[in-house]
Amino acid sequence: MKKHNFYAGPSILPEYTIENTAEAVRNFADMGLSIMEVSHRSKEFVAVMEEAQQLFKELLNIPEGYHVLFLGGGASTQFAMVPFNLMNKKAAYLNTGAWAKKAIKEAQGFGEVEVVASSEDKNFNYIPKNYTIPEDADYFHITTNNTIYGTEIKNDIDSPVPLVADMSSDILSRPVDISKYAIIYGGAQKNLAPAGVTFVIIREDILGKVNRHIPTMLNYKTHIEKESMFNTPPVLPVFAALQTLKWLKKNGGISEMQKKNEYKAKLLYEEIDRNPLFRSTVPDENDRSLMNICFVMKDGFEELEKPFLEFATSRGMIGIKGHRSVGGFRASTYNALPVESVQALIGTMREFAEKNA
Repeated sequence: MKKHNFYAGPSILPEYTIENTAEAVRNFADMGLSIMEVSHRSKEFVAVMEEAQQLFKELLNIPEGYHVLFLGGGASTQFAMVPFNLMNKKAAYLNTGAWAKKAIKEAQGFGEVEVVASSEDKNFNYIPKNYTIPEDADYFHITTNNTIYGTEIKNDIDSPVPLVADMSSDILSRPVDISKYAIIYGGAQKNLAPAGVTFVIIREDILGKVNRHIPTMLNYKTHIEKESMFNTPPVLPVFAALQTLKWLKKNGGISEMQKKNEYKAKLLYEEIDRNPLFRSTVPDENDRSLMNICFVMKDGFEELEKPFLEFATSRGMIGIKGHRSVGGFRASTYNALPVESVQALIGTMREFAEKNA
Protein backbone atom coordinates (compact mmCIF):
# COMPACT_ATOMS: atom_id res chain seq x y z
CA MET A 1 0.00 0.00 0.00
CA LYS A 2 1.29 3.47 -0.86
CA LYS A 3 1.92 5.68 2.15
CA HIS A 4 0.95 9.35 2.02
CA ASN A 5 3.12 11.44 4.33
CA PHE A 6 1.26 14.31 6.03
CA TYR A 7 3.61 14.70 9.00
CA ALA A 8 4.05 18.30 10.18
CA GLY A 9 7.80 17.99 10.73
CA PRO A 10 10.14 16.39 10.22
CA SER A 11 8.15 15.89 7.09
CA ILE A 12 8.10 14.71 3.52
CA LEU A 13 11.12 15.49 1.36
CA PRO A 14 11.52 15.17 -2.41
CA GLU A 15 12.63 11.74 -3.61
CA TYR A 16 15.41 13.60 -5.41
CA THR A 17 16.73 14.81 -2.06
CA ILE A 18 16.45 11.43 -0.37
CA GLU A 19 18.11 9.50 -3.18
CA ASN A 20 21.01 11.91 -3.66
CA THR A 21 21.60 12.21 0.07
CA ALA A 22 21.54 8.45 0.50
CA GLU A 23 24.15 8.15 -2.23
CA ALA A 24 26.32 10.79 -0.54
CA VAL A 25 26.14 8.80 2.69
CA ARG A 26 27.70 5.90 0.77
CA ASN A 27 30.02 7.83 -1.54
CA PHE A 28 30.29 11.61 -1.40
CA ALA A 29 31.60 13.45 -4.46
CA ASP A 30 33.25 10.26 -5.74
CA MET A 31 35.68 10.44 -2.85
CA GLY A 32 35.05 6.85 -1.79
CA LEU A 33 34.03 8.24 1.60
CA SER A 34 30.72 9.05 3.25
CA ILE A 35 29.72 12.68 3.64
CA MET A 36 29.39 11.85 7.33
CA GLU A 37 33.14 11.25 7.61
CA VAL A 38 34.81 13.97 5.57
CA SER A 39 36.12 17.30 6.83
CA HIS A 40 33.73 20.21 6.62
CA ARG A 41 36.75 22.19 5.42
CA SER A 42 37.48 19.86 2.53
CA LYS A 43 37.12 21.52 -0.84
CA GLU A 44 34.32 19.08 -1.68
CA PHE A 45 32.13 20.13 1.24
CA VAL A 46 33.04 23.81 1.03
CA ALA A 47 31.67 23.64 -2.52
CA VAL A 48 28.40 22.22 -1.15
CA MET A 49 28.02 25.04 1.37
CA GLU A 50 28.80 27.73 -1.20
CA GLU A 51 26.39 26.31 -3.77
CA ALA A 52 23.60 25.96 -1.20
CA GLN A 53 24.00 29.59 -0.13
CA GLN A 54 24.09 30.81 -3.71
CA LEU A 55 21.07 28.78 -4.80
CA PHE A 56 19.08 29.98 -1.81
CA LYS A 57 19.83 33.55 -2.89
CA GLU A 58 18.88 32.79 -6.49
CA LEU A 59 15.59 31.06 -5.76
CA LEU A 60 14.36 33.71 -3.32
CA ASN A 61 15.87 36.61 -5.26
CA ILE A 62 17.75 37.79 -2.17
CA PRO A 63 19.17 41.31 -2.67
CA GLU A 64 22.70 42.51 -2.06
CA GLY A 65 23.54 43.20 1.56
CA TYR A 66 22.01 39.96 2.83
CA HIS A 67 23.77 36.79 3.93
CA VAL A 68 22.47 33.20 4.01
CA LEU A 69 23.64 31.23 7.03
CA PHE A 70 23.28 27.53 7.82
CA LEU A 71 23.53 27.03 11.58
CA GLY A 72 22.71 24.50 14.29
CA GLY A 73 20.32 24.90 17.18
CA GLY A 74 16.97 25.00 15.43
CA ALA A 75 14.57 27.92 15.26
CA SER A 76 14.32 27.75 19.05
CA THR A 77 17.89 29.05 19.36
CA GLN A 78 16.97 31.92 17.04
CA PHE A 79 14.29 32.94 19.56
CA ALA A 80 17.20 34.05 21.76
CA MET A 81 19.72 35.06 19.07
CA VAL A 82 17.39 37.65 17.59
CA PRO A 83 16.94 39.75 20.75
CA PHE A 84 20.55 39.10 21.79
CA ASN A 85 21.72 40.76 18.57
CA LEU A 86 18.97 43.32 17.93
CA MET A 87 17.21 44.43 21.10
CA ASN A 88 18.44 47.52 22.95
CA LYS A 89 15.35 48.40 24.95
CA LYS A 90 12.16 47.21 23.32
CA ALA A 91 10.83 44.79 20.73
CA ALA A 92 7.37 44.19 19.28
CA TYR A 93 5.86 40.76 18.67
CA LEU A 94 2.73 39.39 17.04
CA ASN A 95 1.33 36.46 19.03
CA THR A 96 -0.19 33.93 16.64
CA GLY A 97 0.51 30.63 18.38
CA ALA A 98 2.73 28.36 20.43
CA TRP A 99 5.98 29.17 18.61
CA ALA A 100 5.34 32.92 18.71
CA LYS A 101 4.75 32.60 22.46
CA LYS A 102 8.08 30.80 22.88
CA ALA A 103 9.83 33.56 20.94
CA ILE A 104 8.15 36.20 23.12
CA LYS A 105 9.23 34.42 26.31
CA GLU A 106 12.88 34.36 25.19
CA ALA A 107 12.82 38.04 24.19
CA GLN A 108 11.45 39.10 27.57
CA GLY A 109 14.82 38.23 29.08
CA PHE A 110 16.48 41.05 27.09
CA GLY A 111 14.15 44.00 27.54
CA GLU A 112 10.61 45.24 27.14
CA VAL A 113 8.38 43.21 24.82
CA GLU A 114 5.19 44.73 23.46
CA VAL A 115 2.72 42.19 22.09
CA VAL A 116 0.97 44.32 19.49
CA ALA A 117 -1.86 41.82 18.94
CA SER A 118 -2.80 38.25 19.76
CA SER A 119 -5.26 35.63 18.53
CA GLU A 120 -5.06 33.61 21.75
CA ASP A 121 -8.61 34.60 22.65
CA LYS A 122 -9.89 32.17 20.00
CA ASN A 123 -7.19 29.53 20.38
CA PHE A 124 -5.15 31.12 17.59
CA ASN A 125 -7.64 30.31 14.83
CA TYR A 126 -7.12 33.64 13.04
CA ILE A 127 -4.43 36.16 12.12
CA PRO A 128 -4.81 39.47 14.01
CA LYS A 129 -5.56 42.55 11.91
CA ASN A 130 -5.52 46.33 12.33
CA TYR A 131 -2.74 46.51 14.90
CA THR A 132 -0.14 49.25 15.24
CA ILE A 133 3.58 48.51 15.16
CA PRO A 134 5.35 50.81 17.65
CA GLU A 135 7.93 52.95 15.89
CA ASP A 136 10.18 53.00 18.94
CA ALA A 137 10.67 49.21 18.83
CA ASP A 138 14.06 47.85 17.84
CA TYR A 139 12.30 45.28 15.63
CA PHE A 140 8.94 43.61 14.97
CA HIS A 141 8.76 39.80 15.04
CA ILE A 142 6.18 37.61 13.31
CA THR A 143 5.68 33.89 12.80
CA THR A 144 4.40 33.58 9.25
CA ASN A 145 2.94 30.07 9.40
CA ASN A 146 1.51 28.44 12.49
CA THR A 147 1.86 24.70 12.13
CA ILE A 148 -0.26 23.78 15.15
CA TYR A 149 -3.25 25.98 14.39
CA GLY A 150 -3.24 26.12 10.60
CA THR A 151 -3.01 29.87 10.05
CA GLU A 152 -0.62 31.75 7.79
CA ILE A 153 0.44 35.31 7.00
CA LYS A 154 0.67 35.13 3.22
CA ASN A 155 1.63 38.75 2.49
CA ASP A 156 4.84 40.61 3.26
CA ILE A 157 4.14 43.19 5.95
CA ASP A 158 5.18 46.83 5.66
CA SER A 159 6.87 47.59 8.96
CA PRO A 160 8.23 50.97 10.17
CA VAL A 161 10.90 49.08 12.14
CA PRO A 162 13.13 46.13 11.14
CA LEU A 163 10.95 43.10 10.43
CA VAL A 164 11.99 39.65 11.69
CA ALA A 165 10.14 36.51 10.62
CA ASP A 166 10.16 32.89 11.69
CA MET A 167 9.41 31.12 8.39
CA SER A 168 10.21 27.61 9.55
CA SER A 169 7.22 25.99 7.89
CA ASP A 170 6.49 28.08 4.80
CA ILE A 171 9.90 29.11 3.50
CA LEU A 172 10.30 28.35 -0.22
CA SER A 173 6.56 27.75 -0.61
CA ARG A 174 5.85 31.18 -2.10
CA PRO A 175 7.78 34.22 -3.33
CA VAL A 176 8.87 36.61 -0.59
CA ASP A 177 9.97 40.23 -0.88
CA ILE A 178 13.16 39.75 1.11
CA SER A 179 13.88 43.50 1.08
CA LYS A 180 11.05 44.03 3.58
CA TYR A 181 12.77 41.86 6.20
CA ALA A 182 15.82 42.33 8.38
CA ILE A 183 16.00 38.65 9.35
CA ILE A 184 14.19 35.53 8.17
CA TYR A 185 14.98 32.28 9.94
CA GLY A 186 13.66 28.78 10.35
CA GLY A 187 14.28 25.16 11.11
CA ALA A 188 14.82 23.22 7.90
CA GLN A 189 12.72 20.15 8.73
CA LYS A 190 9.61 21.25 6.84
CA ASN A 191 10.34 22.37 3.29
CA LEU A 192 14.10 22.15 3.06
CA ALA A 193 16.05 19.35 4.74
CA PRO A 194 16.18 16.86 7.60
CA ALA A 195 16.20 18.27 11.13
CA GLY A 196 19.56 19.56 12.27
CA VAL A 197 20.21 22.69 10.24
CA THR A 198 18.70 26.16 10.61
CA PHE A 199 18.67 28.75 7.84
CA VAL A 200 19.07 32.45 8.54
CA ILE A 201 18.69 35.19 5.93
CA ILE A 202 20.08 38.36 7.47
CA ARG A 203 20.69 41.92 6.37
CA GLU A 204 24.14 42.78 7.62
CA ASP A 205 23.50 46.46 8.38
CA ILE A 206 21.04 45.50 11.12
CA LEU A 207 23.90 44.30 13.33
CA GLY A 208 26.31 46.10 15.65
CA LYS A 209 23.70 48.32 17.31
CA VAL A 210 23.55 46.77 20.77
CA ASN A 211 26.01 47.44 23.58
CA ARG A 212 25.84 44.10 25.40
CA HIS A 213 28.44 41.38 25.08
CA ILE A 214 27.21 38.67 22.72
CA PRO A 215 28.71 35.19 23.17
CA THR A 216 30.69 34.13 20.12
CA MET A 217 28.35 31.35 19.01
CA LEU A 218 25.26 33.56 19.43
CA ASN A 219 26.68 36.48 17.48
CA TYR A 220 25.45 36.65 13.90
CA LYS A 221 28.65 38.47 12.91
CA THR A 222 30.66 35.37 13.84
CA HIS A 223 28.79 33.25 11.33
CA ILE A 224 28.74 35.90 8.62
CA GLU A 225 32.50 36.38 8.84
CA LYS A 226 33.14 32.63 8.76
CA GLU A 227 30.42 31.91 6.16
CA SER A 228 28.64 29.41 8.43
CA MET A 229 31.90 27.55 9.03
CA PHE A 230 33.00 28.96 12.41
CA ASN A 231 32.44 25.53 13.90
CA THR A 232 31.50 22.21 12.31
CA PRO A 233 28.17 22.74 10.53
CA PRO A 234 25.52 20.01 10.26
CA VAL A 235 27.04 18.66 7.05
CA LEU A 236 24.47 16.02 6.15
CA PRO A 237 21.40 18.32 6.45
CA VAL A 238 23.25 21.05 4.54
CA PHE A 239 23.94 18.60 1.71
CA ALA A 240 20.28 17.54 1.75
CA ALA A 241 19.20 21.19 1.69
CA LEU A 242 21.27 21.70 -1.44
CA GLN A 243 19.49 18.78 -3.10
CA THR A 244 16.09 20.26 -2.25
CA LEU A 245 17.14 23.63 -3.64
CA LYS A 246 18.27 21.92 -6.85
CA TRP A 247 14.93 20.08 -7.00
CA LEU A 248 13.05 23.36 -6.61
CA LYS A 249 14.99 24.93 -9.44
CA LYS A 250 14.41 21.90 -11.70
CA ASN A 251 10.69 22.13 -10.99
CA GLY A 252 10.20 25.75 -11.98
CA GLY A 253 11.27 27.63 -8.87
CA ILE A 254 9.26 29.28 -6.11
CA SER A 255 6.48 30.78 -8.23
CA GLU A 256 5.66 27.40 -9.73
CA MET A 257 5.73 25.84 -6.27
CA GLN A 258 3.28 28.45 -5.03
CA LYS A 259 0.81 27.52 -7.79
CA LYS A 260 1.01 23.84 -6.84
CA ASN A 261 0.63 24.59 -3.14
CA GLU A 262 -2.40 26.81 -3.72
CA TYR A 263 -3.99 24.11 -5.86
CA LYS A 264 -3.43 21.37 -3.27
CA ALA A 265 -4.81 23.54 -0.49
CA LYS A 266 -7.84 24.56 -2.57
CA LEU A 267 -8.74 20.92 -3.22
CA LEU A 268 -8.53 19.92 0.42
CA TYR A 269 -10.25 22.98 1.90
CA GLU A 270 -13.11 22.60 -0.57
CA GLU A 271 -13.59 19.01 0.55
CA ILE A 272 -13.48 19.97 4.23
CA ASP A 273 -16.11 22.68 3.66
CA ARG A 274 -18.28 20.33 1.56
CA ASN A 275 -18.02 17.14 3.60
CA PRO A 276 -20.88 16.58 6.10
CA LEU A 277 -18.53 15.25 8.79
CA PHE A 278 -15.70 17.80 8.92
CA ARG A 279 -15.08 21.52 9.42
CA SER A 280 -12.01 23.71 9.24
CA THR A 281 -10.59 25.06 12.49
CA VAL A 282 -9.83 28.38 10.72
CA PRO A 283 -13.07 30.12 9.68
CA ASP A 284 -11.56 32.98 7.63
CA GLU A 285 -10.37 31.60 4.29
CA ASN A 286 -7.77 34.37 4.02
CA ASP A 287 -6.08 33.17 7.20
CA ARG A 288 -5.95 29.48 6.28
CA SER A 289 -2.49 28.00 5.90
CA LEU A 290 -1.37 26.50 2.62
CA MET A 291 1.10 24.30 4.50
CA ASN A 292 -0.81 22.90 7.51
CA ILE A 293 -4.49 22.26 6.91
CA CYS A 294 -6.29 21.69 10.22
CA PHE A 295 -9.79 20.31 10.58
CA VAL A 296 -12.02 18.58 13.13
CA MET A 297 -15.27 16.62 13.21
CA LYS A 298 -18.39 18.76 12.98
CA ASP A 299 -20.54 19.19 16.08
CA GLY A 300 -22.43 16.01 16.75
CA PHE A 301 -19.84 13.77 15.14
CA GLU A 302 -17.03 14.10 17.69
CA GLU A 303 -17.19 10.42 18.55
CA LEU A 304 -16.02 9.64 15.00
CA GLU A 305 -12.62 11.30 15.47
CA LYS A 306 -10.77 8.16 16.56
CA PRO A 307 -12.55 5.89 14.05
CA PHE A 308 -11.69 8.26 11.19
CA LEU A 309 -8.05 8.41 12.25
CA GLU A 310 -7.90 4.60 12.30
CA PHE A 311 -9.70 4.40 8.94
CA ALA A 312 -7.42 6.95 7.31
CA THR A 313 -4.33 5.22 8.67
CA SER A 314 -5.55 1.95 7.23
CA ARG A 315 -5.74 3.69 3.84
CA GLY A 316 -2.12 4.85 4.04
CA MET A 317 -2.67 8.38 5.40
CA ILE A 318 0.26 8.92 7.75
CA GLY A 319 0.71 11.76 10.24
CA ILE A 320 -2.73 13.40 10.07
CA LYS A 321 -3.45 13.42 13.82
CA GLY A 322 -3.85 17.02 14.97
CA HIS A 323 -1.75 18.62 17.67
CA ARG A 324 -2.98 17.86 21.18
CA SER A 325 -3.81 21.54 21.83
CA VAL A 326 -6.23 21.61 18.89
CA GLY A 327 -7.31 18.00 18.42
CA GLY A 328 -8.80 16.69 15.23
CA PHE A 329 -6.59 16.38 12.19
CA ARG A 330 -3.75 18.16 10.42
CA ALA A 331 -2.69 17.49 6.85
CA SER A 332 0.65 19.11 6.12
CA THR A 333 0.90 19.82 2.42
CA TYR A 334 4.51 20.94 2.08
CA ASN A 335 6.27 21.45 -1.25
CA ALA A 336 7.28 17.82 -1.69
CA LEU A 337 3.78 16.41 -1.11
CA PRO A 338 2.31 15.38 -4.48
CA VAL A 339 -1.24 16.34 -5.38
CA GLU A 340 -2.01 12.62 -5.61
CA SER A 341 -1.63 12.38 -1.83
CA VAL A 342 -4.15 15.17 -1.32
CA GLN A 343 -6.55 13.45 -3.70
CA ALA A 344 -6.07 10.18 -1.79
CA LEU A 345 -6.95 11.90 1.49
CA ILE A 346 -10.02 13.47 -0.09
CA GLY A 347 -11.12 10.07 -1.34
CA THR A 348 -10.64 8.64 2.15
CA MET A 349 -12.75 11.42 3.70
CA ARG A 350 -15.54 10.86 1.19
CA GLU A 351 -15.51 7.12 1.69
CA PHE A 352 -15.70 7.54 5.46
CA ALA A 353 -18.53 10.05 5.16
CA GLU A 354 -20.56 7.72 2.92
CA LYS A 355 -20.36 5.06 5.63
CA ASN A 356 -20.92 7.27 8.65
CA ALA A 357 -22.73 10.51 7.79
